[in-house]
This record gives sequence, structure tokens and C-alpha cells, in this order.
Amino acid sequence: MSRVMKRRTGWLALATVLAVGSPSAAQEQAGAIEARVARARTALAARQLVKANQEAEGAYHLAVDALLEAGAAETPRIRAALGDAIETRASIMVEDGARAEAVRFLRSELDTNRGAPIQAQLQAVVERVSLEGRPAPRFGMGMHVGPRVPSVDQLKGKVVLLFFWAHWCAQCKADGPIVEKLLGKYRGQGLAIVAPTQRYGYVEGGRPAAPARELQHIVQVRDRHYGFLRHEAVPIGGANYKEYGVTTIPMYVLLDRQGIVRLYHAGRMTEAELDAAIRKLL
Repeated sequence: MSRVMKRRTGWLALATVLAVGSPSAAQEQAGAIEARVARARTALAARQLVKANQEAEGAYHLAVDALLEAGAAETPRIRAALGDAIETRASIMVEDGARAEAVRFLRSELDTNRGAPIQAQLQAVVERVSLEGRPAPRFGMGMHVGPRVPSVDQLKGKVVLLFFWAHWCAQCKADGPIVEKLLGKYRGQGLAIVAPTQRYGYVEGGRPAAPARELQHIVQVRDRHYGFLRHEAVPIGGANYKEYGVTTIPMYVLLDRQGIVRLYHAGRMTEAELDAAIRKLL
């Protein structure tokens, strides 16, 4: 999770939930939520990300609580304010480098608000924030283990799976056999893989480690848990994480044969889900 979203905002202490038994009370509460959204957007424009997140998260929780308490007749303006709060929170995450986290948050809220008036707004924000449908950002061409990292242009003509992982990530290790199986299954049909990772300043057990020692540990983890990556490109560094907005791992990105992002998914995927996503592009 990004540094901004980890910050506890104390919205529970700040929020005084107004009674919504009358239209005037509901309008007053809607105004309070809208004011917090406006302050969040002002802070975001000034790149005051912590302040922006405090206001946006406070507005979000006030709106959710209000919708739970309000009668149906009093909710349209509050529902609209919730949509604005969700959109603003996602924008803050993107600005903080957590694009994947923003997409996951938006998709969760879209599922929650299916059929609500803000569904179209949230769908539009998902499409704006996600990399899906866009040309893939370039790969960092610096430090790597294994073969030299190819460029996005050099990979055109192939379906490319980007598998973001970390030496400490148990979920990545659990997904390794799935990735290996699907790579073996579809390599002959044009599937390629690039597996970016980065250094975190420590090794197993959380022991601080110099860059050279951590690099050695990364190679050891790759060989022990991801043997299929020994002959694949494994770029090392934060540039790819930044370019792709990765804050949650494992992270899966699929590029079609023209280098367009067709899947942008933070967190684990089942074998069936990943298999289906790959097959659609072959």
C-alpha cells in the first residue's frame, strides 16, 4: 500500500454524523461531504497528498455512513458526493504512484455500486486510470538478471506476460507454479514473459542488506522458487514499478501482439482466470 493510503486519517474522530431524518438535514450533510471533497481536490492540485487523502477519505466514509442511515428519497445528492469522493481518492493514489491500487479500489467500488446512479461515473474513472487499452509503458533497461531485457517494440508480435514479484512475497511464490505451467503451455503459440522485481533494502527475515547482498538473495530466491525464470529477463529496479504504478504484488500485466495493455490486475489470479486472459490474445 502507498505511503499516503497507510496514513490513518482519524476521520472517525472528526466526523459528526448528522441526523438524516429530514430533507434539510440530508442536504446539510451532503454539503459537508461536498466541502471535504472540494478541500481534497484543492490539496491534490497543490500536491499536498497527505492532506488531500485525509479530506477525501473523510468524505468517503461520511458518505457511506450517510447512505446507510438515510432514506432513499434523501440519498441522490449524497450518492453523487460519494462518487466524487471515490474518484478523488483514486486520483490521489495515482498521483502517489499507486495506479494499480487505485484500479483495484475503483473496481471494488464499481461492484458495490452496480445499478446506482454513479455506476457510469465510476466506470469512466476506471477506464481513465487503468492502463488497459493503452500502449505499454517502456521497460527499464538497466540492471537485470538473466537475459538482456527486451524493449516493448522488440516484443511486438508476441503476447507478453509481465509478472511483478518480490523476493519476500509468499503469494508470488504460491503463484509461481501457475505462471510456469501457463508459460510452458502457450510459449509455442507466442507467449513471452518479463518478470520485473526490485530491491527493498533487506533479505530473508527482514535483515538489512547492502545492494549487492540483496541482489545475490534475489538470484537465490529466483533459482529456488522460480526456476523457470532462469532463462527469462528479470529487470531489477524501481523504474518499472513506477512506470506501471505497481504497489501491490503479485501484479499481472498482459500485452497483446501490438504492445497494447489488455490486462492490468493487482493481486493473485487463479489459473483459470490467467489462462482465459492469455488465450483471448493468442
